[in-house]
Amino acid sequence: MKRYITLLLVIFLLVMPKNAEAEAEAEVEEYKVVSELPGENIILYAKKKNDLFQDFRIHFKGETYFRPFWINVTNPSYAPELFYEDINKDGNKELIITLTKGYGSGVRDEEVYVYRYTNGLIDVLVDNPLAIIYKNAKTKLTAEKAEIIVGNKVSTVNTSNIEPSHLFEDIGFGSIIDYKVINNNLMVRVSGQITPAMFVGDIIIVYEYRNKMYQKKTIEFIPHHLIDKNPFYGP
Repeated sequence: MKRYITLLLVIFLLVMPKNAEAEAEAEVEEYKVVSELPGENIILYAKKKNDLFQDFRIHFKGETYFRPFWINVTNPSYAPELFYEDINKDGNKELIITLTKGYGSGVRDEEVYVYRYTNGLIDVLVDNPLAIIYKNAKTKLTAEKAEIIVGNKVSTVNTSNIEPSHLFEDIGFGSIIDYKVINNNLMVRVSGQITPAMFVGDIIIVYEYRNKMYQKKTIEFIPHHLIDKNPFYGP
């Protein structure tokens, strides 16, 4: 009897680690590389669930960080973007990750995460672009014109050729929010909308690191007829 029990224990010890190892490998195989910076040893992994990428892992230079509540659409055209640049001008690079939560006709909903490294990745707050716009821009929409005032600059767009019943009550922001790092600056483009299908231009915000967070450095409105002046559409 003792010999039989000993044999069962040996079988148990031999088989269970293999099963556990197989299960662990299967779990890892569920993760997919969704974005990477190979030269920097930075990789973003996620699982595909319900047509969304979820349960993210950041592999940063040999370390792993878990972000289980992040989401991103699975369309490759809207894959997460990684930037590793010195955006606060302190001589050290920051990790910037943009995620697209939704997209469609006249819709691009992005969010951004910024990390500095001090014995681990430290999350740094980025001021909400809509809050910045509501504090720094004044708007007015009539059947004749759309007007946006930022600082001392007044921009107007003719709306007289649009059916008045199609116009919103005021210029709306938030359907398109698009983050980029351009020339080592964190920037965001927020489009101004006057009908369900018509946009008049973009608010461009450049961030700077101030008081332990990223806040507005500059803000300007660029109408669509001056698209060549918009850094988000540049080379």
